[in-house]
Amino acid sequence: MKPNIELISVTKEYGRTKAVDVIDFSVLAGECLALVGHNGAGKSTLIKMVLGLTSPTRGTVNVFGYNPSHIAFSQMRKKIGFLPEQVLFQNNMTGRETLEFYSRLKGVACDDLNDLFRRVDLFQAADDRIGTYSKGMRQRLGLAQALIGSPKLLILDEPTSGLDPSSRQNVYGIIHEMKQAGVTILLSSHALTELDDRIDRVAIVNKGHLTAVGTIPNLRHNIGLAAEIIIYGTDISMQSLAQHFSNRFSADCFEYNVAHLHCPMNEKVALLKEIMALNISFTNIEINDPSLEQVFMAYTKAKEPVYA
Repeated sequence: MKPNIELISVTKEYGRTKAVDVIDFSVLAGECLALVGHNGAGKSTLIKMVLGLTSPTRGTVNVFGYNPSHIAFSQMRKKIGFLPEQVLFQNNMTGRETLEFYSRLKGVACDDLNDLFRRVDLFQAADDRIGTYSKGMRQRLGLAQALIGSPKLLILDEPTSGLDPSSRQNVYGIIHEMKQAGVTILLSSHALTELDDRIDRVAIVNKGHLTAVGTIPNLRHNIGLAAEIIIYGTDISMQSLAQHFSNRFSADCFEYNVAHLHCPMNEKVALLKEIMALNISFTNIEINDPSLEQVFMAYTKAKEPVYA
């Protein structure tokens, strides 16, 4: 399957400054790739090149098999939905007038606007002026704008900014539906704790370089991050556990009736089996794999790029 987004050795220079430096990645249909990185890492520049708003100094960008900066790409833009980081609308227009305006720009019929308003939970406010909208409502209207015309490529820059927990869940529900429909999704976000179970792969960008790209489980394994097993029990159960593992874990791992045991990801199952075979009574066991935030912090300190 040919990717819908493909970047090959892409470099973008502004004078002597390299905003991005020799970056390669691709995104398939039905796949969600998250771009993560510190402010100024190059994420926005990458998004602009995919949209054709700027061209690479060197390298190749292909979207649906076309160069986005080429005139032949203009017809492909109807297949793209874009939610920018800063959502700006005319305050004197209503939500409905705004979506009608963007529908005309995109050359799409306005027949399903009520469905869009319902999808982003704005139906009751569709005919209110945007000047009365809260920040979260404007963000949801921005998402509705990006969904006009059932795009095949959805580019979302900080899609949950300013949203309450319920609205965030709705956004990720929409992303899941779009993926199931075969839509390619490129998502940029600082909200790393939200992304763990909601993306297919992650591309970590640091100071213009692609530090790592792959699935979160593969990146955890390749960087050598440890899993954490937390065990709750009584004084007696902790003493028995500490005695059994005295040659592998220090005494401070077993304090206040709680054991914190760290092990390599590939040894987690074996350690759990060993613990359960002891037949010690515990009140609870938690298993914590390294989060995307921990993966990000580990890779931004690493020196060599990783592709997983």
